[in-house]
Order: sequence, then C-alpha cells, then structure tokens
Amino acid sequence: MLTSKQQELLSFIHNRLEEGGVSPSFEEMKEALDLRSKSGIHRLINALEERGFIRRLPNRARALEVVKLPDALSRAAVTAAPPPRKAAPAILPIAANDVVEIPLHGRIAAGVPIEAMEGHAMLSVPAALLGSGDHYALEVSGDSMVEAGILDGDFALIQRTDVAREGQIVVALIDDNEATLKYFRREGPKVRLDPANSAYEAQIYDPRQVRIQGKLAGLLRRYN
Repeated sequence: MLTSKQQELLSFIHNRLEEGGVSPSFEEMKEALDLRSKSGIHRLINALEERGFIRRLPNRARALEVVKLPDALSRAAVTAAPPPRKAAPAILPIAANDVVEIPLHGRIAAGVPIEAMEGHAMLSVPAALLGSGDHYALEVSGDSMVEAGILDGDFALIQRTDVAREGQIVVALIDDNEATLKYFRREGPKVRLDPANSAYEAQIYDPRQVRIQGKLAGLLRRYN
C-alpha cells in the first residue's frame, strides 16, 4: 500500500518516462509534488525502491525505471488516452548534479572518542552517493582511520542503523556520551573497535557500553 505522495511521485515518474524516455530530476520531482526540499524526494524514492515499484539504473545519478504500478495506477493508465510519445534518445543523459540535504551533526573522532554534537546545519550531498535508508553526516576529526582512506576534515556520510556486521566501519556511541568512527569487531564477549592506523591501539568495551549509531555509507572531501 502506497501513501498518496508515493503514488503521486510514481505516477509522475511513469508519465515522464512515457513521454520522453528520461526520468525527471530531483528538482522537477520536488516542484511537481510541491515539496520544500529534495530530501523528501530522496525518502520517497527510497520507499518506492524498497517496495519494488522502481529501480535505479547503475552508474547514472537520475536514471530510474518503473518496475510495476499499483492497481489503481495500472487501471488509470489503461483507460486514459496515451500521451504523445517521443523517440527515446540512444543514450540517457547523466545528471550528476542531483543533490539532497542531510543533517550535519558536528564532529566525530577517528582517534580517541569525542562527543558527536547534535546540530541544525545541513550538508548538500550528491544523491548518487546515498543508497536507501536515512542518512546524516559527521565531520571527521583525527587520523586513526587514514589507512581506510578516511582523513581529518572529511565528511563521513552515515546510514542510520543500530546493528552492525563484523568488519563494518561504524559510528559507535561509548557510554552514551562519546562517539567514534571505527571498524566493528567481536572479541569473545567483548566489542572491539579497531582503528585503521598502526599508531593506534584497538579499543575494547563491554557490549553494554557501546551503542551503534550508524554505518559508513560514503565520504565527501574538500580540497583547498
């Protein structure tokens, strides 16, 4: 069962593909649905993808394919007069400038744990860097993850989750007040948070001291 907004967006994408063979941009979707930000569109796209109604084509930022339509839309498509169809271009244009805004929640240590502060700033991120789910960003402080390619000053793009698999890079909240970015591992009954820098030692905790706040989904880097 789709919400009215999900159904409205699916119908808009379907009609645009029928008309021109190219899926609309996030900006066009935002205007069509009268939403205030593209973050809402990103969430709707994720929901439609998770329910199997659309599929993202690989290596293209805005290429979407409608896999199926709900019954109501399918009946409407059959009874409505078909729109004029234009020839689809041989190559779909790649629009790498579609962006979404995600919350930027302060700084996180890639060294000794520091507090990850809550903030109200937003960070614009290329939509192609984010998969499904809810995301936020943290600015990296420290050098303990340099061997994993994570440098001081990078923006870590984090997918919210409270579980982690062995070997994933996670945001771990220690004793409910300090957060760190590390590899997640088990060591017997303990939780081990491993750095990616031979100058640092692993951190061992009782599982009750550690809460997973998310897993690394991507990185943004500024060049001066």
